[in-house]
Amino acid sequence: MSKRKQLSRRDLIKAAGIGALATTFAGCQSVANPGVGYRRPYSRKPWVAPRVSMDNVIREIVGHRPYRPSGFVVKGEQFDDKLVVHNYGHGGGGISLSWGSSALAVRETLGITPGKVAVVGGGVMGLTSARLLQDAGWEVTIYTRDMARHTTSSVAGGEWGPYSVHDPAVSTPEFKSQIQFAARIAHHAFTTLGGPDYGVHWTELYNLSETPPEDGGEFEHLYPFRVDLQPDEHPFPVPYVRHELTMMVEPATFLRRLIEDFQQSGGKFVIRNFANKEEILALPEPVMFNCTGLGAATLFDDTELTPAKGQLVYLPPDPDVDYLTIGGGNSNLYMFSRTDAVLLGGTFKLGDYSRNTEPEETERIVTEHQRIFSGF
Repeated sequence: MSKRKQLSRRDLIKAAGIGALATTFAGCQSVANPGVGYRRPYSRKPWVAPRVSMDNVIREIVGHRPYRPSGFVVKGEQFDDKLVVHNYGHGGGGISLSWGSSALAVRETLGITPGKVAVVGGGVMGLTSARLLQDAGWEVTIYTRDMARHTTSSVAGGEWGPYSVHDPAVSTPEFKSQIQFAARIAHHAFTTLGGPDYGVHWTELYNLSETPPEDGGEFEHLYPFRVDLQPDEHPFPVPYVRHELTMMVEPATFLRRLIEDFQQSGGKFVIRNFANKEEILALPEPVMFNCTGLGAATLFDDTELTPAKGQLVYLPPDPDVDYLTIGGGNSNLYMFSRTDAVLLGGTFKLGDYSRNTEPEETERIVTEHQRIFSGF
């Protein structure tokens, strides 16, 4: 057994109780000039612009978020002698909510003597559900069509922020309470995993807007060190900039470590594709977790579930770009600097099942980010 730290179920149960820069931006180049320009509110390093250009694009990808306007589903459902615990439909907040939503799902098994359990789905919800079930004494088999690196979870941005999860005009007060609960559990869990083992670290986030930021947001209490910058205190081409600290979860590292923990704890994978819920209910395990994401639309007849297509653009990694941005353009813009890439997003196209990248979207994403960093 590895001596590296693993997230304890006790941690979740406990939680549930509860710059200096002036640069010339020409083409795709940027050069830091420490000591001149703006002072960052938290970091003592200069602001450095990412090298944004079409010539610098190394990859374009598409992912489909499993979105439900009324919010994600966590509930137990009895089918004769089989208990199915649903845990799916988290929109753009899958990784962010993973530990919290999975803790709520595992809570559906309280009172049942642990035995064999099937988890259907090998993305982040399936893996975190499986790990918490193992900590509760269950013998877990994950049945999945694809390993984690081929799931939607692997193409997530990774900034901790449970947003684009539901439509507040549609979701119920009960769901709004549930997502708050799940977010608090998940946030606490990720704060215990900081460091390279799980790919979790704290970083600066700049929210860019043409309109004044609103106070009292859903999760603002989970973002420390909040500062609103005046127009003469930042290099961005927008009048309103809100600075916060947030966590970055590197999807490749996090998912790889979850798989390792799962297997070291005795878990097994079975590669299998299910055509309908009858095939799932025919599994030998008396308890099963439905963590199939968008697949639940077909497998369990969820007509509300729909894809939210996201298109992302990858640039080479740049360690000098040590912050994140959200907003600043016409729609769904963000820049996340990770160890594997500088990630530019994106889109949020409801009902679009296409797996093809759209050249015009790539050009829009790149062009709008060039404008955002033109003042560096």
